[in-house]
Amino acid sequence: MSMWNKRASDDDHPRAEQRRPASPAEVMQAPPPPPARSAADTQRRPAAIGQSMVVKGEILSREDLSIDGEMEGKLDVGQNRLTIGPNAKIRASIRAREVEIYGAVHGNVEASDRIILRKNSRLTGDLKMASVVIEDGAFFKGSIDITQPQTAKTAAAPASGQPSSVSASTSG
Repeated sequence: MSMWNKRASDDDHPRAEQRRPASPAEVMQAPPPPPARSAADTQRRPAAIGQSMVVKGEILSREDLSIDGEMEGKLDVGQNRLTIGPNAKIRASIRAREVEIYGAVHGNVEASDRIILRKNSRLTGDLKMASVVIEDGAFFKGSIDITQPQTAKTAAAPASGQPSSVSASTSG
């Protein structure tokens, strides 16, 4: 039997049916749509600027943001959370609700809630926030201005008339 002739065993082969060409109706059928994402799913995942990205200019975000690349300019995430990854090199003024730093930042940082400097992070600049956490092994050079948390500003004054105290903590 030549190699161009069909062998009789090909018709009997269990895979023969799998090799049939798709019908036009099967070809035109669209794949099922991706599952719908709930608002909770999109809120849990921050937008990301990857390790190989370099951004120069201004970033305004209305969602949580994670940066592990390089950035120079102004960074404003409003009332959202900002995470500076371990490979990040940031030269910018920063404003957010909460800032967690693992990498290097050169610039002033303002947070309505708190700023967290993780072990091996480096920050040169002034901090303004309601609370701060500086882990052992973090480098910080600048000034610290502790403000009242936003929730305390909108709450009624204590009955004693004394302002509530806010303290900075250093954890190790």
